[in-house]
Amino acid sequence: MPFTITSPAFENGGTIPRLYTCEGQDISPPLAWADVPAGTKSLALIVDDPDAPDPAHPKTTWVHWVVFNLPADLPGLPEATTHLPSGAEAGRNGWDRKAYGGPCPPIGTHRYFFKLYALNERLKVSPAAGKDQIVATMHNHIIANTELVGTYRKAGK
Repeated sequence: MPFTITSPAFENGGTIPRLYTCEGQDISPPLAWADVPAGTKSLALIVDDPDAPDPAHPKTTWVHWVVFNLPADLPGLPEATTHLPSGAEAGRNGWDRKAYGGPCPPIGTHRYFFKLYALNERLKVSPAAGKDQIVATMHNHIIANTELVGTYRKAGK
């Protein structure tokens, strides 16, 4: 079976419910994953929006959530995750916070990529690390990766 990430809140390619956005409660959606590859020592999750470049860095994407050093045997994350499992850490998102920030596109429909990486080691990065540092650190340690894509458009935009 392939390594997968899913959500009971929305289908791959489907609309992310308002509850999980800036127009709702801005809480993280429930996530589940299956068939984590043998040899995985930790998992990393990055949620970003390639349709909303950071104005200061136009070739990058807006980062909504970064979590790393998730236990390899963890089956997913519950809705409204604020407390991570022991040993897991949150990285800095586009708002410079170590937390989930939901979809909030200024205009049009945006795509949100929930990328999950199976790694052959636990990451050793600064507690202030963001997506770029984490991606660079895990580069040679990825066993497998999978993604779930959701979309969102603000009401009336």
